[in-house]
Amino acid sequence: MKEKPFWQTKSLEEMTPEEWESLCDGCARCCLFKFQDEDTGEYYYTDVACKLLDLGTCQCTDYPHRRQKEPGCVVLTAQNATELAWMPETCAYRRLALGRPLPRWHPLRTGNTGSVAAAGIRVCGMAVSANDVPEDELENHIISDEA
Repeated sequence: MKEKPFWQTKSLEEMTPEEWESLCDGCARCCLFKFQDEDTGEYYYTDVACKLLDLGTCQCTDYPHRRQKEPGCVVLTAQNATELAWMPETCAYRRLALGRPLPRWHPLRTGNTGSVAAAGIRVCGMAVSANDVPEDELENHIISDEA
């Protein structure tokens, strides 16, 4: 009998740091700037990514120090995974925290990091860097209400 994978047997709190990090599919949707409508609470995503995001690799260029360089960067934890309503529905952390399975295209299921791009989930290739967009023009870059 095949043993179940760690994400099916452990809670987010029980995972090792390596297991925790492996849940990130590298889509970088959480790195997009977003706005929240004050009246409805609805979130609107832009095509503008954090200036630390490498748009070629979809990786943070300074992951260990991202909070110091970008104070708005939220460090995801097992405790806040369900509280961050702006996290995309596809996010493994959010899905597992809510008792949902990993999407079928997730690299932990496919064994292939390219499956995220093949599923059209990654923002690389469609996003622009915050380095290239003046802050007062961010609202002109709203693309949808779902990242």
